[in-house]
Amino acid sequence: MTEPISLEAIVAHGLCLGCGICESMAGANLVEMAITSHGQMRPQVRNEPDDVTMDRIREVCPGITLTGPSPEQVADKGVMHDVWGPIRTLSRGWSTDEDLRFRSAAGGAMTALGCYLLESGRVDAVVHVRASASSPMETDALVSRTVEEVRSGAQSRYGPAAPLRHIMALLDEGIRMAVLAKPCDVAAIRNLGRVDDRVEAQIPYLITIFCGGVPTTHTAARIAGYHRVPKDQVSLFRWRGNGWPGPTRVETHDGRSFELTYDKVWFSDDVPWTYDIQFRCKICPDAIGEQSDVSCPDAWVMVDGKAIHEEADGANLFIARTKAGEELVAAALADGAIETEPFTVEELDAQHVDHVARKIENPARVRVLGLEGEPEPVFRGYRSDRMVELVGPDADWRAEEGARARIRKAAHLEPMS
Repeated sequence: MTEPISLEAIVAHGLCLGCGICESMAGANLVEMAITSHGQMRPQVRNEPDDVTMDRIREVCPGITLTGPSPEQVADKGVMHDVWGPIRTLSRGWSTDEDLRFRSAAGGAMTALGCYLLESGRVDAVVHVRASASSPMETDALVSRTVEEVRSGAQSRYGPAAPLRHIMALLDEGIRMAVLAKPCDVAAIRNLGRVDDRVEAQIPYLITIFCGGVPTTHTAARIAGYHRVPKDQVSLFRWRGNGWPGPTRVETHDGRSFELTYDKVWFSDDVPWTYDIQFRCKICPDAIGEQSDVSCPDAWVMVDGKAIHEEADGANLFIARTKAGEELVAAALADGAIETEPFTVEELDAQHVDHVARKIENPARVRVLGLEGEPEPVFRGYRSDRMVELVGPDADWRAEEGARARIRKAAHLEPMS
C-alpha cells in the first residue's frame, strides 16, 4: 500500500475485515462498527480521526498490512513449514469437560484453554465472541471475566463480528487478557504490538482457528428463511455444536425448531444460499493463524483419505506456534484441562487440503490488485516466493485470472453503510 488510504476507501475496495480495532483506537465517538446493507461489520466514520490516529490505524489494520511470523520462534525447536508456518508441537485433542466438548463446535479446545487461563490466574479476562442476546443470528464482542462467560461463547459463529472493539479500553484499564478470535484478529493484535508496548505484557496469549472466511449476515437470514422463519421470530441460531460438527439449528419464539446437517448447509447445491465470504478473505495469506500462539482447527475424522462430517465426539488440533503456546498446551494437559494424542504434519496435509490450495494460490490473487490499479495490501513474511513455486505456473495463472475476473466485475467493491 504505497499511498495513505482512508477507512472509507479500505471498506469501499473490499479490504476491511471487520475486526473492530479501528473503533478501539479512534473511539466509538469517531469510528463505530456496525452492520452495513452489504451484511458485513464495517467502521462507520462519525467524525474524522486526526492524522496521528489515522496513521496508527493504518499501521495496525490487518486488512491492509500483515507481517508473518519470525523463523526465530522455531529456531530451537520445531519447524517453519512452507504451508503451515511455525509448528513447535502438534497434537490432536479435546476438552476433558464432556459437557463443554459436546456443546462446543468441535472438541472445545479454544474454550478449554480460555477457561484454563482464567482459572489458573494467567489472565484477568478473555476477549472472544458469542451469539447476540438481542439478535441471535448476529454476533457480539464479549469480554469475559468468569469461566461461565467464556463457556457461553463455545460455539462457532459464521458471520461478522468486531471482537477487538474493546482492546484499547482493556489496555488502558491494565487488564491482562487472552484473545480467542479469527486469524486476522490475531494479526491485528500482533500489528498493534509493534506500536503499543503494552500489548506484549497485557496480551500474552492469542488463540485462533483455521478460518474459511466470513460470510455476510444474509447467509443466516437465508437459512432461517429456508425454514420460513422471519428474522424477528428467531430465538436461537446455532451454527454448530451440541455434537460434532453438530447441526445448524434454528429455534423460534413460539417453540418450533429446525435442523440441517453440516454438509447440507455448506456442501449442498440445492439450497438458496452460498458461502458469500467477504472479498478480503479471498486474498487472505493467513487463514491458519500463523501469528497465534496456538491454532485450534477441527481435527476431522478421515475415511479413505478424505475428511467426513458424520457426527462424532469432538476433536481439535493443538498447533503450538510459540514458546508461550507450547507451554500453555503442556500446562493445560498436565493440569487435566485437555487431553491430547499424537498427530503428524502428513495427517494435517490430508485433513486440511483446502487450506493448502488457499495458501499456495494467494500470491497470485494479491498480485492482481496492483496489476488492475487497485489498492494492494502489504503482506510480508508469508513465504510468497515459495508459494509460487509450490503452486506451479499453470495454477498460479488460473488463480490470477480468477481474481482478475472478480475485480473487473467490481465484485470486491462494497457500500460504506
